Amino acid sequence: MAGHSQFKNIMHRKGAQDAKRAKQFAKVLREITVAVRSGLPEAASNPRLRAALSMAREVNMPKDNVERAIKKASGTAGGDDYVEVRYEGYGPAGVAIIVEGLTDNRNRTAGEVRAAFSKHGGSMGETNSVSFMFQRLGAISYPLDVASEDEMLEAAIEAGADNAVTTEQGHEVTCEMENFFAVRDALEARFGEPQSSKLDWRPENSVTLDEDKARSVMKLIDVLEDNDDVQAVYANFDIPDDVAEALAA
Repeated sequence: MAGHSQFKNIMHRKGAQDAKRAKQFAKVLREITVAVRSGLPEAASNPRLRAALSMAREVNMPKDNVERAIKKASGTAGGDDYVEVRYEGYGPAGVAIIVEGLTDNRNRTAGEVRAAFSKHGGSMGETNSVSFMFQRLGAISYPLDVASEDEMLEAAIEAGADNAVTTEQGHEVTCEMENFFAVRDALEARFGEPQSSKLDWRPENSVTLDEDKARSVMKLIDVLEDNDDVQAVYANFDIPDDVAEALAA
């Protein structure tokens, strides 16, 4: 998603890395907890846990933190019970936004997300009010040096994927949501651990933003992502390079 990835790059350049890393760790730990409690504590027999561990590696989470989280989640002492939630709505400039979260209090999270939309020029809608404008798919990424473009495409097709695209940033394989774990495991058996593997929402069409609108949209997404209960935010905006540079200045 062009807009969302550009937004991420801008945010990284803006600094505050330690605080952001702490937030990332907390979100990954929550996902590990849910993954363990929804299956088994062994990654080999728990596809969701394997995906969570991949997230942990992406944010460079220490192995000790991961092992403690798995042990705690698989214990009998109880702990926080999280449920999956999804909110949808529109931000400034009519940008469609999907918010995914894990919460132990639905009312609190819904109220906070609704308030964020309202305060920052948007409005929260009903479930499925904007998701029809997105594709739900699996996305698996590898660095360029693991294979040639043809090799990756061939492997992706054999694994049951829909497409493989190679750019200067690397290879990205996409597949239907239902095939995600099978495709990822087949690619991992051939090329090793992927750089990134996740279920994603990809917009069918994007809204191009000028600088003022981009600032407003990014402020809303920043507030949403800063919420402890929010795991991921997806949006259908696109920021031209010159606007992105102006925002990062």
